[in-house]
Amino acid sequence: MTAPLPYMPAIGKAVVRKIAVAGRRPLLDLSLNESSHGASPLAVAAATARCQRLMRYPDPASTELRQAIGRRYDLPPDDLVCGNGSEELLDIIGRLYARPGDEILFSDHGFLQFAIVALRVGATPVRAAECGLTADVDALLAAVSHRTRILFLANPNNPTGTHVGAAELRRLRDGLPGDVVLVIDSAYAEYVDAPGYSAGHELVEGTDNVIVTRTFSKAFGLAALRVGWAHCPPAMSAVLNRMRGIGNVNAIAQATAAAALDDLGFIARVRDETARERARVSVALAGLGLEVVPSVTNFVIARFSSGSNRGAAAAIGHLAGRDIVVRAVDDYDLPDHLRITIGLPAENDRLIEGLASLHP
Repeated sequence: MTAPLPYMPAIGKAVVRKIAVAGRRPLLDLSLNESSHGASPLAVAAATARCQRLMRYPDPASTELRQAIGRRYDLPPDDLVCGNGSEELLDIIGRLYARPGDEILFSDHGFLQFAIVALRVGATPVRAAECGLTADVDALLAAVSHRTRILFLANPNNPTGTHVGAAELRRLRDGLPGDVVLVIDSAYAEYVDAPGYSAGHELVEGTDNVIVTRTFSKAFGLAALRVGWAHCPPAMSAVLNRMRGIGNVNAIAQATAAAALDDLGFIARVRDETARERARVSVALAGLGLEVVPSVTNFVIARFSSGSNRGAAAAIGHLAGRDIVVRAVDDYDLPDHLRITIGLPAENDRLIEGLASLHP
């Protein structure tokens, strides 16, 4: 595998700059899976209050935030590690558990950061075949070799929006050799209402090789603050805490994230409203002749006609002309697909109208 591509292809970055300058109408950015619902009022109030004490350093151990996470999810605070976004934690895990010559395993269209982590530490990225753009536990287990050190699984997965159930997740954990670290990246867990799903925390107990990562950037609406966290066995959390940066989560982020956990009613509303709009957008896109992959997240991935003037590349340019940005996923080897964030109803109407004018 060659060097990874950037998160957003160059055309996406150029479009954003061009539209922002043109100012013809408000930019509708549906490319980054940000939450259009914003953050809880409790979180905003906590951020405002903490801004009155900007001269004070953050708690380097994120103590109150870890305690708040522990209370909300019934987890031991000492088993939690907070990071500057969950990507910092993925990077630390890579540096801790893999070396040049080792292998880091993930599903074929798994989160791009997994390959980036492997390349940063000189390990070999290994992709396991998927079934219907969904991780295949049998294929993952079959791909494990004596050089495998980490298995990354995003569940639900970005960019496909698909997931595996709790039983399959447990089967994956139980089938792995004890010297392979299983990292379950549950960044979109708050959006999932599918029966049989689990974020994976129950798999950490009684093991010494399972880590679950979570984030406040998606459903909690705190992407600007970069707050992630990991749940892992005590021996692993101790090592991760020694490796992370001191004061890696800033004081405003700590206070805001802790307050956000006190408003799970807000998260429930975000999940329910997102699910309704996701279903509506999926039906509308299917009505335009697009193949929409069933999703449990705040985005969908849709397949366009290959090599036509109505293909994915044409759609990205067409929408850009209407000041709408979506995510090309050719860097995931899905050149005929686009990933589209689910926005508010009016935003989704604008997206549907834009695509309808390309696919009348």
